[in-house]
Amino acid sequence: MSRRPVGYYVHHQGAGHWQRACLIARALDRPMTLIGTFSDLDTATATGSLLDLPDDRVGREFDGRDGSAERPHGLHYAPVGADNVRARMGRLAAWIASADPALVVVDVSVEIALFARLMSVPTLVVRLAGTRTDTPHLEAFRSAERLLAFFPPELDSAEMPEWVRAKTFYAGLLSDEPASNRVTDADGSILVIYGRGGTGGRRADLAAAATAVPDRHWHVLGPVDGAGLPMPANLHLHGWVADPATYIARADLVVGGGGDGVVSAVSAAGKRFICLPEPRAFDEQIEKSRALAAMGAALHCAFWPEPAAWPEIIAAAERLDPRVIGGLSRPGVIDRTGAFIGDLADRLDARRR
Repeated sequence: MSRRPVGYYVHHQGAGHWQRACLIARALDRPMTLIGTFSDLDTATATGSLLDLPDDRVGREFDGRDGSAERPHGLHYAPVGADNVRARMGRLAAWIASADPALVVVDVSVEIALFARLMSVPTLVVRLAGTRTDTPHLEAFRSAERLLAFFPPELDSAEMPEWVRAKTFYAGLLSDEPASNRVTDADGSILVIYGRGGTGGRRADLAAAATAVPDRHWHVLGPVDGAGLPMPANLHLHGWVADPATYIARADLVVGGGGDGVVSAVSAAGKRFICLPEPRAFDEQIEKSRALAAMGAALHCAFWPEPAAWPEIIAAAERLDPRVIGGLSRPGVIDRTGAFIGDLADRLDARRR
């Protein structure tokens, strides 16, 4: 009997969902179809087949919730009269009916998780950090066969019910290489990273910080606005780079948001970290930043500091023990996750027979 495929739904916010989906597709010993809206992504190197869905966003602003007072309490996003949403779910339903998947991994969407369950397909729902104890999240968690978290249990929300924790497979921070295997030649520089899912940095803020700490070189990765403003000689803007690991390895400490990609990369390199969480639904980055600070793995800053505060902040970050954040990175996350998904799909296949 042929092994049924696994579907992997990829959310369109940021690049992290897509990157880990591609890594898992390569590691999984079973056909996988990547499902999502891929118009803004480079899919040339994707492994397996793609199911490209119509974009579900209505209007320019999108935070994952539709703002309707009449929306069912078990959903976040269910706009009425949206032809693109209807076409999206219709295409997904047609694929499920045709492909007969053993399992759909949902990274992430309450609506996709519940829709797959209504289509009589078992789900593995990815959990993000933050306070996700609202009714829609808990119902998606309840509907799933298992839950998958790309963070260690140490970073889980204190408010998360025990039954959710017990249902969760904690794969760990997703990183390419643990700190013990990376050659580090730190040059004393400070690295600031802005990810794809946020608004980026402001040149004026970066210039003020670099001016306040003139004895250190500041390197910045990601989008920065304010073109044309003067920059101090110790501030270097690199824009998007293919491999930030090289810059991270050279840095003495890293300044960045609390997204999965940045935290995982900093942990893998074992670098001192100043976390400035960006606004996200359900306080995802704030919760993670506070958890890191509570265990001594990072310095938490709620806002971009004033220029005069930077020297003391840098000094406080230098007192962090990098072994703490480095200890959160455990090797083999992708292989471990691929094996878990494959074993779950095998069990579901056997249960169906």
